[in-house]
Amino acid sequence: MLEELRLTGLGVIDEAVLEFGPGFTAVTGETGAGKTMVVTALGLLLGARADSQLVRSGATKARIEGRVGFAGSAELKSLLADLDADVDESSLILTRVLSAEGRSRALVGGASVPVSRLSAVADSLVAVHGQSDQHRLLRPGRQREALDGYAGAGVREPLTEYRELYSRLRAAEAELAEVTASMRERAREADMLRIGLAEVEEVAPQPGEDRELLAEEGRLAHADALRTSAQEAGLALTGDEQLMGSDALARLEDARKALDSVRDHDPDAARLADRVAEVTYLVADLGSDVASYASAIDSDPARLAWVQERRAALGGLRRKYGDTIDDVLQWAADGAERLLDLDGTDQRIEELEARVAELRDRLAVVAAELTAARTAAAERLAEEATGELGDLAMPHARLEVRVTQRPDETGLRVGDAMLAFGPNGVDQVAILLAANSESEPLPLDRGASGGEMSRVMLALEVTLAGRNPVPTLVFDEVDAGVAGRAAVEIGRRLARLARDSQVLVVTHLPQVAAFADRHFAVVKSDDGTVSTSGLHPLDRPGRIAELSRMLAGLDDSETAHAHAEELLALAEQETADGKAGNPAPANGRADNHETAAGRADHPPPADRRRSRTRRST
Repeated sequence: MLEELRLTGLGVIDEAVLEFGPGFTAVTGETGAGKTMVVTALGLLLGARADSQLVRSGATKARIEGRVGFAGSAELKSLLADLDADVDESSLILTRVLSAEGRSRALVGGASVPVSRLSAVADSLVAVHGQSDQHRLLRPGRQREALDGYAGAGVREPLTEYRELYSRLRAAEAELAEVTASMRERAREADMLRIGLAEVEEVAPQPGEDRELLAEEGRLAHADALRTSAQEAGLALTGDEQLMGSDALARLEDARKALDSVRDHDPDAARLADRVAEVTYLVADLGSDVASYASAIDSDPARLAWVQERRAALGGLRRKYGDTIDDVLQWAADGAERLLDLDGTDQRIEELEARVAELRDRLAVVAAELTAARTAAAERLAEEATGELGDLAMPHARLEVRVTQRPDETGLRVGDAMLAFGPNGVDQVAILLAANSESEPLPLDRGASGGEMSRVMLALEVTLAGRNPVPTLVFDEVDAGVAGRAAVEIGRRLARLARDSQVLVVTHLPQVAAFADRHFAVVKSDDGTVSTSGLHPLDRPGRIAELSRMLAGLDDSETAHAHAEELLALAEQETADGKAGNPAPANGRADNHETAAGRADHPPPADRRRSRTRRST
């Protein structure tokens, strides 16, 4: 709901603030007073094209700021989060700034955004129906959404099923296209894997084998040097008969004997003798081990050649498939699994083709159900909206809601036809208008004048009332070209529409303004501008005075004043009855409106005489 609108430097408006509430709000004023600037400002908040001529003469910029309260759908909240917009509880600030040089800037919740993003946010919150504004229901997508909303569960349920099937079909088709497009690449990959796996299988490496062979090659390549060194070490440790007394073991034995000879005289000498004895035993064991090692070393040129050849084969695998043999074995395991997947490509393609065909068949059935539901709802919507037009001074006009399909050889087969299809079905929805009984129905933007367009939009909005996702509706000159009884019918329908949505109307007809829940009058100051003091929220006496002025064009007509009181009382009574749930008369109007509203488009006789007198002077 639109809560507040602040205007600065826009057209004739210097500075103004309007605070709105729920229900029906009317804005009136003399011609040229600037009341249409309210609708222009809202259009700019919706992303309308900026025009530097809208900037007030002498001002450097125009600023429009709207505070909108909203519960917020998940989609809108996600969009606001992406924009990094600041949402104060459930209130959002939308801003549009126009410079006199022609530049434009848009902000959502204080975050600077492109105008297109401002439009995306505001479009779901406020709908403007004005003679020079973009109309929500003129967009083909919105017309389909309006029809689907009007149809209710009859369309909602098959549409939900259709969208789920459509999403699954697109996913299956994308996978099929990917698998098919990469079939040659997958075949090449499979061939390369087979070659690699065969090479690994032929070599048949074992875990850790490369490390073991490296150690063995080192021993075999230096066998003579290892044996000589081991033998020398053995002699140094344990000696032999020729070297007795010069080896380590003999010298340790001499040391042990020397300490044993004095161990009884000093405990420390005894401990040292024991330690030398222990070392003697270790050296004896070590000498034995070294001798065994030396005798085990064998020079085997044939084994060395085999080890070197084996290491070369393993090295070839490591260069291609991994840093170590363990890595090579892991590659082989992964490659074998991948090969199974690649070898199943043909089967996978067959499975996907069957799945796509099945989903298309199911989708076609649901699409046909969706078309039938939309067609039935289109007939009801056209009939009901056409009936509304008859009471809005367009008795010979008729609305037609067409549900059509576009042939497409690559589309979806529904029955015997191949049709273009998308996430919302195979249907294209168009709302057409025949302005009179002799006219062919034309698209709304070509079949109606500006004033007629506003009434057509009102008829549609009233018909769609209760199913409208937009919380605020704005109408500019919805009453253009009508008066009397038709004007009353417009006021009555706006009041009915305001039961479910916030409605803001700029009007010049008292019959329309009388039905409003709140009423603003726009008054120019002496210098021709409109400031905050020139936007008057009217109480009941103020409304009677404004309605009297609108009826007679005079400020002091007693007859017009009486008619204004009567008109306001009747409108208030009918509005109260409507809110209380009392049905309107079968003919769609209260008979006693003939008293005031039916003649409200003509000034009272005394006032006509006064008007002629003033013109003559």
